[in-house]
Amino acid sequence: MASVDWARLQQGLRNGDRTPPAEHRLSDLTADLTRMLGDPDPYVRDGIAYPFLATWTEHGVYDDLLAGLGDGMCAGLEVGIGDHGTDTVFRRSFSALVLAECIDRDTRVRRQPQTRIMQWGDRLAAWYVRERDLRGFVPGKGWAHAAANGADALGALARSPYFGATELTVLLDVVADRVLDPATPTLRHGEPDRIAHAVMEILRRDRVPLAVVEPWIRRLESGARARATAGDDPYVATGNAQAVLRALYLQLTISPRHPSIRSDLLLSLVASLRRVHPAFLA
Repeated sequence: MASVDWARLQQGLRNGDRTPPAEHRLSDLTADLTRMLGDPDPYVRDGIAYPFLATWTEHGVYDDLLAGLGDGMCAGLEVGIGDHGTDTVFRRSFSALVLAECIDRDTRVRRQPQTRIMQWGDRLAAWYVRERDLRGFVPGKGWAHAAANGADALGALARSPYFGATELTVLLDVVADRVLDPATPTLRHGEPDRIAHAVMEILRRDRVPLAVVEPWIRRLESGARARATAGDDPYVATGNAQAVLRALYLQLTISPRHPSIRSDLLLSLVASLRRVHPAFLA
């Protein structure tokens, strides 16, 4: 296709232009942007690819093509899966973000069958627990942030009306699997807050009862109190679970949108946090 002046289009996007340029085929633009999602240059990835795909999805440009776009993002989750320390993480992580936009768009306009949203959810959850490159900010290349971006996508799934109590419970388990996985490094770039926000989105649906959520909290508590092998840094084993429990408590406390089980859940969280930090909370 003819060369695309992305700088000019970017300026138009900033000025409120929400439609693709007529001189280029949407399929060609989409293929170009999808490739750019994996670019190690943060200007290309964060400044061009994601904003265009997210904005056009949000404003209905892809409504008739949403299935193909979402399937393409699911394919992007597999690019280089298992790699660690390579640039392939950018394609996987930002594919998850665009997939979240696709899911949220369907929640608003309901153009996809339930089976497709469930398939996207299966592939997203499988990627989230398999991802091994959980770097946050990569010097010189910007945000990789797979743990955070994946959590945002799980939150989008939680908002889908197709997700009932069973599916939402599975999402809670996926979150716990990721947080408690010994292969998960210490998350220090805001990921616990984004993960807790995804949990809040699950809880706000008011479909998962306290009898299910309380054991889930105790599972995180167990990870937050795990004993490290002598000579090892204990925070490597416990830090992520502790951070997510604290972030969830904070969001439950101050968020203006809270689940119906908020009061009982806060009591459970306080009890867990006191056991996790007996030196200054008991």
